[in-house]
Amino acid sequence: MSINFDIRLKRADKIYSKGEVIAGVLVISSNSDFKHDGITLTVEGSVNLQISSKNVGIIEAFYNSIKPIQLLSITCDVSGPGRLPSGTTEIPFQIPLKAKPNRVLYETYHGVYINISYSMRCDIKRSFLSKDLQKCIQFLVQYKPGAPNCPQLPLTDNRKSVQFELSPSKLSSGKSGAPDFLMRGHIETVCCNITKPFKGSLTLVKCVAPVRSIELQLVRIETCGCAEGYAREATEIQNLQIGDGDIPHNVPIPIYMVFPRLFTCPTLMTTNFKIEFEVNIVVVFDDNHLITNNLPIILVRE
Repeated sequence: MSINFDIRLKRADKIYSKGEVIAGVLVISSNSDFKHDGITLTVEGSVNLQISSKNVGIIEAFYNSIKPIQLLSITCDVSGPGRLPSGTTEIPFQIPLKAKPNRVLYETYHGVYINISYSMRCDIKRSFLSKDLQKCIQFLVQYKPGAPNCPQLPLTDNRKSVQFELSPSKLSSGKSGAPDFLMRGHIETVCCNITKPFKGSLTLVKCVAPVRSIELQLVRIETCGCAEGYAREATEIQNLQIGDGDIPHNVPIPIYMVFPRLFTCPTLMTTNFKIEFEVNIVVVFDDNHLITNNLPIILVRE
């Protein structure tokens, strides 16, 4: 006997927000009728934390802080024990998306040390002589535009453009070996709407040595831990080259970067973990000397 089944959500993009209803159908196909001991649906959401190997063992309290944080757990009976006929059977379902008490549904996020994921699992229970059937799918959670993104989010109302200059005298590190240069730039805002591009411009005013490349780095800062201590790790999400070759002087270079879904989310600051973001402007000279300007940003969903 061959049995196939699938979970089909009504929304093709599989994106939901807190308080909405996840609706869809279970599609079960079999070449003959069969008996089952019940069909259940389980919706779960959790934050999985992991600490870099270089930090393990430094603070014993970390081991308690890296346990998965369960945000959502709902189980409902779709069908009691019975028999399904041969052919294809469709069973509709509706499940409200509601967090556990004292929990918040954060946006779906896939990082290196922090993962926020949501899933729906269907179980078809059968007698002990037959193997139970199981199907699992992932869905995405997003904040509703305009809703408060997260408690404790710092100052998201600073929408002013940022002007900056780069020169050897303003480098906090790497001054030795850096040629005499001046670079000016501006960023439209450091409080960025995650659905819109990160924009600005960069101008090389003067430089005594040829510039080989100018790059834009998007970096995530993931922090795991508790009151006793934190492990903070920075990893690169994407790197865009905005200038190549001998960069001409006094020519504005546009900055335009789209935030990738899943690998970014609105800035998140909680008791046990934080997800923050930075943009690095990297200038590489012909002699391989490299300088970096770091710009912390705040991501929101509007």
